[in-house]
Order: sequence, then structure tokens, then C-alpha cells
Amino acid sequence: MAVPLGEAVGQLIHDGDTVALEGFTHLIPVAAGQEIIRQGLRDLTLVRMTPDIVYDQLIGAGCARRLVFSWGGNPGVGSLHRFRDAVTHGWPVPLEIEEHSHAGMANRYVAGASGLPFAVLRGYAGTDLMGNNPHIKTITCPFTGQELAAVPALNPDVTVIHAQRADTAGNVQLWGITGIQKEAALAADRVLVTVEEEVATLEPVPGQVILPGRVVDAISVVPGGAAPSYAHGYYERDNAAYKAWDAIGRDRDAFGAWLADLTGAAGPSSSPDPDTEPVGRGA
Repeated sequence: MAVPLGEAVGQLIHDGDTVALEGFTHLIPVAAGQEIIRQGLRDLTLVRMTPDIVYDQLIGAGCARRLVFSWGGNPGVGSLHRFRDAVTHGWPVPLEIEEHSHAGMANRYVAGASGLPFAVLRGYAGTDLMGNNPHIKTITCPFTGQELAAVPALNPDVTVIHAQRADTAGNVQLWGITGIQKEAALAADRVLVTVEEEVATLEPVPGQVILPGRVVDAISVVPGGAAPSYAHGYYERDNAAYKAWDAIGRDRDAFGAWLADLTGAAGPSSSPDPDTEPVGRGA
């Protein structure tokens, strides 16, 4: 069932799609995100509970027109400067944002996976999100009269996750810290899973999360496909890479050089970022 990553991305992800790349702390589908950049996809609505540097890369490359999220940053380091530049200055293209709480995003995925039109939760009360996000409404419980928050179901066109293993039938095995990957996959129309390895038979692992092959459209074997995040049982987090990204991401020219190295083509035309100090120019 395994297909090359470039082929899988080309078949499953199209301009204008809503795409979720989920993973929490580890197993972040970085290689898949960078393949989206290489293929020059545009006008994507990117969805992720905790967008980090791969989303900074996607935004800086001009792939996204909209971001739906609940937190964004370079974990342990600081801001996402390409994200910030797109929001505040429209570079390289303007970026719309839709912000939720973690609970709101998780419940939206669960509703989508359950075939429900919306989710109900107690969150958002007392926050500014209620007045600034038209996708958060209030609803009155028909049994208790309690006022609750309601958010629409989230059904991506494509969900992409990274996992440790898949078997030849497409069943996916994932363990360690888990986020919302299973629900995000079950909520999507199409599912791409990158894995460290493909095996004939999945061996039992405590705390595993399994997606059945029937809900997976493509498996791509991509060893190291979550780096610089880590893959539990395979490799550790590359903290130096996250720190190095801060200098790359905060400067348009440095980012353009990184992008050209990734894609083999020139990056977006650059002008000084008015919010940041130049990094590395003239060195």
C-alpha cells in the first residue's frame, strides 16, 4: 500500500483544500509539510491545534491563505516570525486567522469524526474569543438551561499524520504522547500517513493508537519524517534545529535562502521585515 511521499501528496492534496497536519510534541508530519511546499500548493486552509515551525515554513512559502488553530509558536524558543509577518504585513500573501481554545479545536475534530454538525463545551466563557470569532456561538442546554459554547464540526479535506509503523494492509500504529491525530483522521475526507517503517505485522505496544487501513488513503514510508520533532522509540527531538529556525524565520532573506535550498527555486521576492532586526545580512 505504501507510495512515495511526493506521489501521495500530489494525489491527495490540491490547491484550496483544508489540510490538517496533526501531531503533538512528537510525530509532527514535517516531511509531508515540506513536500507540500515543494509542490507549490496554494490557497490552503491550514488546520492544527499547535502550529509550530513547519507551519511557519508553509505560511512563509505562500501556501496558506487561512490558519485555524489554538496556539502558535516555536516551542521552547519563541515566535513564528513568518506567521507574524503574514498576519501583520501580508507577506508573502495575506493570512486570515481563526483562533480557538485547545478544547474547542479538540471538540471540533471529535464532532467531525462523529458525524455531528457541531460540538458543545463549557470553554470560552470570559474570553475575548467569544466576541472575535464568529464560529463560536452560545447555546442553551434544553435540559438544564445552562448556557454553553458551540463550535462547528471540523472536517478537513485531508488530514496528514506521522506514526511509527504501518502494516502492508495500511493499519497504523502510533504510541507515546498522543494528540488529536486519530480524531483528525476520522474527521477527514482523505488521510495520508507517513511512517518510520512498514512491517508485515504490527506487534502490540502499550498505549498504542491504531487507525484501520480502511480509513487511510495512502501510506508513505518516510524515516525521520517527523524531524526535528521526535518519534518515540526511534529518535530524539533536535532542540538545536528549533533554535536555529528562529534566526531563519525572523529574516525574509534568510528564509528565502532556506526555501530556495528546500525547493531548488527562488523564494518570494524580499523586502525588509519592518518588525524584526535583520539577521545575517552582510555576513
